[in-house]
Amino acid sequence: MRVIAGEYRSRKILSMPGTDVRPTPDRLRESLFSILQTVIEDSVFVDAYAGTGSVGIEALSRGARHVVFIEKDKHAAELIRQNLSSLNAQAKARVIQGTAAIYLGGIDADIVFLDPPYPKEKEYQASLEVLETKPPALTIVQHSVRLRLEDTYGILKKERLLKQGDNALSFYKPEKI
Repeated sequence: MRVIAGEYRSRKILSMPGTDVRPTPDRLRESLFSILQTVIEDSVFVDAYAGTGSVGIEALSRGARHVVFIEKDKHAAELIRQNLSSLNAQAKARVIQGTAAIYLGGIDADIVFLDPPYPKEKEYQASLEVLETKPPALTIVQHSVRLRLEDTYGILKKERLLKQGDNALSFYKPEKI
């Protein structure tokens, strides 16, 4: 797996063997960051359910000021640390080993990317409910095209849906009150 563009372009990052971690496909990552290109610069970005950290590392590569990685699996969290170290990017990142829904409410972020394991549908609801109380400017949820997420979660309102193969990205912004 490689970083697609930016400061770390073409640099390799390690991935996990097996099927427990499902990295965001390159084409979907490229589409995501094409959409984010005007807002990623100098942002605080959260990569929740980070897996290998490929999305958060891409955010750093493309100009995010700081990235918080949240990953429950200790081996995956260590892999993210190794990937950050190989890029000499540890100073611009924080890795939290734990459950995303527990930590999300305590992080001031501009952009939150949620990518729970597809079979764990309750994780979507739990994470989005936590973000209702202190919503970032933009929340992006990667999910299966077969999973229909709600149009609103509290004050978070779906603004856009992008489908690519078996994957979908739902974009939420807080409603103006």
